Amino acid sequence: MSIVPIRGADIDGAEVSWFAPLCSDDYRHLGVPDGDLRSSWEHTRRIALRAEALGYRNMLCPSSYQVGQDTLSFVAAMAPLTTRMNLLAAIRCGEMHPAMLARTVATLDHLLQGRLTLNVISSDFPGQQESSELRYRRSREVVQILKQGWTRETLDHDGEIYQLKGLSTDPVRPYQTGGPLLYFGGYSPDALALCGEHCDTYLMWPEPREMLAQRMREVHEQAERHGRVLDYGLRVHMIVRDTEAEAREAARELVSRLDDDEGRAIRARALDATSLGVALQRTNRERADDEGYVEDLLWTGIGRARSGCGAALVGSVDQVLSRIHAYMAMGMRAFIFSGYPHLDECETFGTKVLPQLRTVSLPQAYGRVPASLPATPLGCGVRR
Repeated sequence: MSIVPIRGADIDGAEVSWFAPLCSDDYRHLGVPDGDLRSSWEHTRRIALRAEALGYRNMLCPSSYQVGQDTLSFVAAMAPLTTRMNLLAAIRCGEMHPAMLARTVATLDHLLQGRLTLNVISSDFPGQQESSELRYRRSREVVQILKQGWTRETLDHDGEIYQLKGLSTDPVRPYQTGGPLLYFGGYSPDALALCGEHCDTYLMWPEPREMLAQRMREVHEQAERHGRVLDYGLRVHMIVRDTEAEAREAARELVSRLDDDEGRAIRARALDATSLGVALQRTNRERADDEGYVEDLLWTGIGRARSGCGAALVGSVDQVLSRIHAYMAMGMRAFIFSGYPHLDECETFGTKVLPQLRTVSLPQAYGRVPASLPATPLGCGVRR
């Protein structure tokens, strides 16, 4: 498999993140609502605090217009409750005027003392359906304005969607030099072009390894056009147990009460339900064997009742650790894991696999955080 160049290739380790189920996405049995796991401040806060205690280096805080909690409010509330773990806040381009978003992000970055990272999302708004081309043109302008707001004295932007002239950026400057790192996922040509020009880490959903390698090559070609080199990451669910047999049984149990009609309804109500990325996850399921495995350890059953990331690594501790190392050898250095129920699987992975991984904080590794920050040293996620 082809391995593409990655930023700071001498950095030893990977950013290992967990997932905050802000959008009512937590189950003991997929598709079967459980009141104890309903998205709430208390439940999600508990997961975040446990993830930090276990040594995860970042936490994805997703966004939805339709269900769950507000992302940026949650991130602000977690700022004083955490001290080491970064928070990866999803921002939907166009939801907020970009000049106001720049100020909001800068404020959050100060609250977190440089522990903020951003997941840039292009999506339709509730009740609207726009072309992919328009959405990514809007996203490009939003990112351009954000970067100006974080690095210049004034905002000057003459675009198709936004026009700003001589707007003072005081006091928009974020805590991090140059602003938070931008994580991005998307599969269309417009998405790859935007990521290659402006973003820092390209995130992928699970597919067979050769397909992931091809995605990385395609994005690298886009970045090369601008003289840039990116990081690469994978968002995938986890079902890890002491033995492969136990893990496979846990996967079967997770979908044992799933009604396929309910699963289709869950997938359909997501705003990204018709996106190319979701279609590719559906293709994974169609190519899978009778048990749902499209590749050894890669189980697509999650996608039967979930839009977006629709597969899990299912295996023993040694198998999962080996696969993560294989991904790292391909050039991936950012991982966002999750599992059901999220607190339980966070604990299992965090005690059985995470201690065997060398971990880093990418904002610290790239010098985004001022030296005055009492930051966790690189590699502190390793516990002997």
